[in-house]
Amino acid sequence: MEILGHLSDGIFTALEPLNIALMLVGVALGLFIGAMPGLGSVNGVAILLPATFLVPPTSAMIFLAAIYYGAMYGGAISSITLGIPGASTAVATTFDGRPMALKGRADLALVTAAVASFVGGTVANVLFTAFAPPLAQVALDFGDPEIFALMLLAFATFIGLGGDDIPKTLFSICFGLVMAAVGLDIMTGEPRLVFGDITGFMHGINFLVLAIGVYGIGEMLWTIDSTRGEMTMTGAVLTVRGILRAIKETAKGWRGMTIGSFLGFFVGILPAAGATPGSLMSYGITKMLDKHPESYGKGNINGISAPESANNSASTGAMLPMLTLGIPGSPTTAILLGGMVIWGLQPGPLLFANQTEFVWGLVGWFYISNFFALIVNLAFIPLFIWMLRMPFTVLAPMIFVLSIVGGFAATQDMHDIWLMLLFGIGAYLLRKLDYPVAPAVLAIVLGPIAEPKLRQSLLFSSGDPMIFLERPIAGPITVIAIFLILLPLFNLIWKKMKPKPAPSL
Repeated sequence: MEILGHLSDGIFTALEPLNIALMLVGVALGLFIGAMPGLGSVNGVAILLPATFLVPPTSAMIFLAAIYYGAMYGGAISSITLGIPGASTAVATTFDGRPMALKGRADLALVTAAVASFVGGTVANVLFTAFAPPLAQVALDFGDPEIFALMLLAFATFIGLGGDDIPKTLFSICFGLVMAAVGLDIMTGEPRLVFGDITGFMHGINFLVLAIGVYGIGEMLWTIDSTRGEMTMTGAVLTVRGILRAIKETAKGWRGMTIGSFLGFFVGILPAAGATPGSLMSYGITKMLDKHPESYGKGNINGISAPESANNSASTGAMLPMLTLGIPGSPTTAILLGGMVIWGLQPGPLLFANQTEFVWGLVGWFYISNFFALIVNLAFIPLFIWMLRMPFTVLAPMIFVLSIVGGFAATQDMHDIWLMLLFGIGAYLLRKLDYPVAPAVLAIVLGPIAEPKLRQSLLFSSGDPMIFLERPIAGPITVIAIFLILLPLFNLIWKKMKPKPAPSL
């Protein structure tokens, strides 16, 4: 009952006029920041942090967290309408969101993303309120071996992302891991895979550069080639009846929402994980558990609901270790942590006891903002549908310019612009050869997380790989991951051993 009392006080605090105004402005700003390729929540929160010094700490946190929430959905907008992920958290949404939009169901894709975001946020809010202290302790129990085992499980789900052609999927994963290894070695500081000491490769390959190149430039080239000069955009039509029908149809994405909401929150509370691995794992596991995995990548509604519910759930989950332990769960919460210190607040176990009004005001805001974010997101859908009705001769140059500007904004380096163009051409050629590009993109996201955890774990165990099987949490996760990796081989053996039916006379 005490928690419910604190929660009701927090909701009343969040409903103050100043906080409501900041919430609406923050969500709207986050929506457009997330939709712009190369920006994302990290840039938006960092740029607008100085503006919060004019308001009380609770209001400041509500404003910045509203930008964070809005950007989570905003990334889906450009993924669906243009095929360009606005941020790494929206890459998985591109897999099915863009094909659905090209089929003329952009309204369903955008509504599903909005509703799934709302569901994921709501589930995460309930879990945050009920289990904050024990879940924070669980996050502390995850050391390097456990996080690597989780990343291995994510790689295991990649097998499902490549359809039945396992060799091509494995090649795509290995190619992504090689790209993730470019730059300075994390242990020795020595350069590796820098291609003749080209200085631009010293800082590694920025993920957004790869994502924009593959899903912006590559998608544009593929569309031009596949239309053979008959370049017409999707016939998306917006009506009130169509929006209401789309809202009803989102119920078909219940499986993705369920998996994404719970898995996203759990991954979000792990330090240094964040929303991107959560959304990718949710997509892979949802596909793997579906009776018709071949429909993914072609506009499956669960392929949109899973990553969108996961990245919003993870964004709330990432707040938990930041508030209870003072450990940021994502790059954006690291900036929010810095803001709290500037405002004179000390994150950690005593925050709930010493700053009750601040903490529960923020928790109350989680619930209120989730509803307001849904309304704002649905209200802007007509604008996004209008974008899709633009002629491709106008939209293609716009995609190209946005890709170049977004890529440069992310790194401020012309080397990355040339690299982005090469990735775009390479992605187009891979699609022509029927190689899946999704596993390569996902590998370059998780590679920089998995490699240091693997090497640090082996250093800790003096090179003994049994550390991944002997620890109580890492062991079961590793066993499940190995089973999933070997599953295609088991299926092949089963088909070979299965007796063939006798020929009919």
